[in-house]
Amino acid sequence: MRPISRRRALQLGALGAAGVVVGGVGLSVTGLPASWPPGTRQVGTDGPLSEPPVLRSDNGVLRTVLEITEQEVELAGRRAVVQAYNGSVPGPTWRVHPGDRIEVRLVNRIDAPTNLHTHGLHVSPEGNSDNPFLSIEPGESFDYEFELPADHPPGTYWYHPHRHGLVADQIFAGLYGAIIVDDDVSVTRERLLIVSDISLRGDDTVRPPSRPEVMMGREGDLLMVNGQAQPEISMRPGERERWRIINACTSRYLRLALGGQQVHLLGVDIAHLARPAPVERVLLSPGNRADVLVTAQTGTSELRTLGYDRGGMMGMMGGGALSGPATLATVRVEGARVADGGPLPEREALPDLRDRAPVRRRDVEFTMGMGPGMGMRGTVFGFDGREFDHDRVDQRVEVDTVEEWTIHNPTPMDHPFHLHVWPVQVVEEDGRALAEPAWRDVVNVPARGRVTVRVAFDTFGGRTVYHCHILDHEDLGMMAVIDAA
Repeated sequence: MRPISRRRALQLGALGAAGVVVGGVGLSVTGLPASWPPGTRQVGTDGPLSEPPVLRSDNGVLRTVLEITEQEVELAGRRAVVQAYNGSVPGPTWRVHPGDRIEVRLVNRIDAPTNLHTHGLHVSPEGNSDNPFLSIEPGESFDYEFELPADHPPGTYWYHPHRHGLVADQIFAGLYGAIIVDDDVSVTRERLLIVSDISLRGDDTVRPPSRPEVMMGREGDLLMVNGQAQPEISMRPGERERWRIINACTSRYLRLALGGQQVHLLGVDIAHLARPAPVERVLLSPGNRADVLVTAQTGTSELRTLGYDRGGMMGMMGGGALSGPATLATVRVEGARVADGGPLPEREALPDLRDRAPVRRRDVEFTMGMGPGMGMRGTVFGFDGREFDHDRVDQRVEVDTVEEWTIHNPTPMDHPFHLHVWPVQVVEEDGRALAEPAWRDVVNVPARGRVTVRVAFDTFGGRTVYHCHILDHEDLGMMAVIDAA
């Protein structure tokens, strides 16, 4: 089946814990790189941290136009010709509340088809909502409508293209933005940090990846926060800030640390902890988000990614895929101390699906092997030995039931698993049961490992996808179709 046209879509729309915390749930079986990976560049500071423009819902509705253009912007302290939402990289931040409606007219002014995915939102996958099968052609526009349930979990989400075959290229070129579903946590200040990477050629255009880079999952030469290279964050001693951090890289893992500062984790992805936990490091797979509280201590610190070895492919030149260490931002804390922020916020714990008996148990498996004439250079990227096919339904599930899935990864690389629409609760890692509920919408499955999750297919029916969130792998076929009825 070809992607659904705009006209057809309109028809469908008319119808109807303390210490070290691992955000991705799943540790790599490999060690840390000892040096910078080839191509990664350290650059000077790009000035104070800036944030994207913010759009807020009004009377329960956020209504906006999102125009995609190829244009010149300032990126990482230099001129760059990229793809942008409304002329900015990242795109505008949408702030809404549970129960709100988001209405977006997407206008495609680039020379390739595209669409829009609201990553992590629990919304319908059908018609003109979060429908991954739509294709908005060059010169066309399309009206999206996303209805958030009244009990939608607050948290940090994001939007980006999801047109199969072009996802990695378009996100890498600058198409991403944040969605915040608000709550009532009180802090001195809130900041958004969208981490992304890009590679630029000498003429300031985006450098296409080589074939080996696509096979491994590309990582850009420039690593940025909100489109800036190593920006500065200024705080006063004692201030408590809430940082919402999004890993919008196409393939890069982030192992975050902020030495010298007091950091508490509020949650990862849709999850929130009943009580914030002190942390030293947080691992974010591509697509993961972290929600942290930073209480400022006098001095200068660096927000760093410590490096992560996500494995490799036998026979590939250069060996493994190293998400190398890097400084993301500098934090300067000086001035008069502010009043104590008071007790840390406590919230009601999330539900535990282990209290609901699964109606079915399934096994799914990442595929990355050799097959004649399939994939790039004869490599099969997919699930259960099959590449992605729009026409085929790989899993059929029943609405308002709970299932248990064990996700196997026999490959020599880590793969982050992402299921649209329905978040998952991780219950086991390599056969070891988790003590507390761990809710995610992106789950890292380590090389030669397995992770077991439970899924409540509640609220919505419809046809959507699950896939590897190393986005080059998704584009090569590591995606499958699920239909809930």
